[in-house]
Amino acid sequence: MGLIDLASSNSLWRGIDYYQSKNVKKIKKISDDEYNSIVSGTEEYNVHIDINHPRKSTCTCPFAAGRRVICKHMVATFFTIYPEEAERIIKEEQEYEEAEERLFEEHLEEVKEYVNGLTDDEVRTALIDKLMDEWYDDDYRW
Repeated sequence: MGLIDLASSNSLWRGIDYYQSKNVKKIKKISDDEYNSIVSGTEEYNVHIDINHPRKSTCTCPFAAGRRVICKHMVATFFTIYPEEAERIIKEEQEYEEAEERLFEEHLEEVKEYVNGLTDDEVRTALIDKLMDEWYDDDYRW
């Protein structure tokens, strides 16, 4: 698994924010697979990423210090080295959100069409049924 695959969703998106905000101040290539960087956050953090062995990556931030986790500073460093990967992930997320929006709009139109075809009594019955379902399902009490 790669460094990005091992990052939590929160670390991934915060890392993208740091990358886009240019919080990675210095990068030094140690080998073909290893890099050191300084990333500005609450303070400046020393980051070491190992592309082939991501769990060997380190950061001096409170989240990652002494732990084998991938933090936003490591992610920002990775994307600074491989900006095309950041752009690919951002594009995929935008496409996903656009598809979700289209599905929502299509479903909303179907629901409106259904509701507009109901009589007043059918609307009341459907509303009562829905409220009772919530009452039983969610332990919702008035």
